[in-house]
Amino acid sequence: MRVLITGATGFVGHALCHTLRDAGMAVTAAVRAEIFPAPGIEWRTVGEIGPETDWTAALAGADAVVHTAGRAHVMKEQKGADPEALFRRINTEGTLALARQAARAGVKRFVFVSSIKVNGETADPAHPFCAGDPPAPADPYGRSKAAAEIGLADLGLDLTVIRPPLVHGPAVKGNLAALMRLIRLGIPLPLGGIDNRRSVIGRTNLNNALHFLLTHPATIGGTFLIKDGEDVSTPDLIRRLARAMNRPARLLPIPQGLLRRLPGGAIKRLTGSLVVDDGPLRALGWRPPLTLDQGLATMAQANREQRR
Repeated sequence: MRVLITGATGFVGHALCHTLRDAGMAVTAAVRAEIFPAPGIEWRTVGEIGPETDWTAALAGADAVVHTAGRAHVMKEQKGADPEALFRRINTEGTLALARQAARAGVKRFVFVSSIKVNGETADPAHPFCAGDPPAPADPYGRSKAAAEIGLADLGLDLTVIRPPLVHGPAVKGNLAALMRLIRLGIPLPLGGIDNRRSVIGRTNLNNALHFLLTHPATIGGTFLIKDGEDVSTPDLIRRLARAMNRPARLLPIPQGLLRRLPGGAIKRLTGSLVVDDGPLRALGWRPPLTLDQGLATMAQANREQRR
């Protein structure tokens, strides 16, 4: 199988190229600009992703597409920018342009890496998110992914959708990278009083699942949620990460109700619960190869090596 992977220099896509190559697949990696190639991987430069992107060269000879590329993690938009339009242009219109060109090129298999934000922002352990729940995205990113899912369903492809929650792993950025820095510096965190549950997924586990989805015919037409083997509270995640980093977890037991009065979406994510039901994927036989602690250990080790 020759697989085109988009977002091949991204956090998920870069590692996925190596995962699929090592599994014996022929990999074509789509990148924004020319980079130094890796052994056994063909590279195709496609430029910026949007409705006008020409995927002809990248799709040549492909049997399947795994679409990991997209616009995400924009902490602060430029003044005057329209986030809704920007996310829709790349994540919705860009995705559908790729899928239409793939269909015209004779590519049937299409795996779309969406987001749990299509389901919403919070789900407690008693009522975890399920793939069949009505979509309830609450921000431009989630809405752009939900619109892409709807559009893809009408193109006649052998489509599979996966909606990961927070992804952890080596070279992670964003909130997890900031959290590791605070732990490393020994800064006390006012998060010890939080009683919540969060589903997360390690990058190794996610990429293993993407290989599974590509090779298991029963996943065609399905939408799947995914997570590591257990759900954790925010304080427990910090304790486990600190242990992996050989640092103390300095947690202050500030009442959760007081924290929720503070402004900002990050506080809500830290104090709220988001639990997913990955039963349908496990029912097909998939199991995460790494435990949560093993995944955190690989992330901590990579972080140490990066700072040397």
